[in-house]
Amino acid sequence: MSKASNASPEALSIAVLTVSDTRGEAEDTSGHYLVEALSSAGHTLADKQIVIDDVYRIRAVVSNWVADAGVDVILVTGGTGFSGRDSTPEALSVLFDKQIEGFGELFRQISHIDIGTSTIQSRALAGLANNTVIFSMPGSTGACRTAWEGIIEEQLTSTHRPCNFVGVLGTRGGQAQ
Repeated sequence: MSKASNASPEALSIAVLTVSDTRGEAEDTSGHYLVEALSSAGHTLADKQIVIDDVYRIRAVVSNWVADAGVDVILVTGGTGFSGRDSTPEALSVLFDKQIEGFGELFRQISHIDIGTSTIQSRALAGLANNTVIFSMPGSTGACRTAWEGIIEEQLTSTHRPCNFVGVLGTRGGQAQ
């Protein structure tokens, strides 16, 4: 059960990246879900893109967002499994200044309820890069819903107690927000 203060939540600027070799904008149900969820939570969409599952293309998009002081959070969906081209963890992990180990651990714990032991094939991960929070989750809409509703939404809510990631973002661009 979450605890919240009486203050109004702070709106964050969030970018969404879908990693897929097969999905276009029309088929991107996971990306659309994340955009709808972040908007419903009072946040704003900074950008949304789809890239093929290629380490360097993923890194290029995410690196640009990490360098942009107007992007607070990056949500990445797809490319976290074990099939031949799944490379999102390899693309992102080298960008992290700090890893958020608890995200992947908690995601797999929550996912176990829905998909059983298949959850071990998820390489969901998160980290901080240039005071930008990056969450990477599997590409299914169900996995995105699990991650958002079970973890990410509360951690991006400034009034969530005892802690959240919004305070980390206060140093973006060298200024407190």
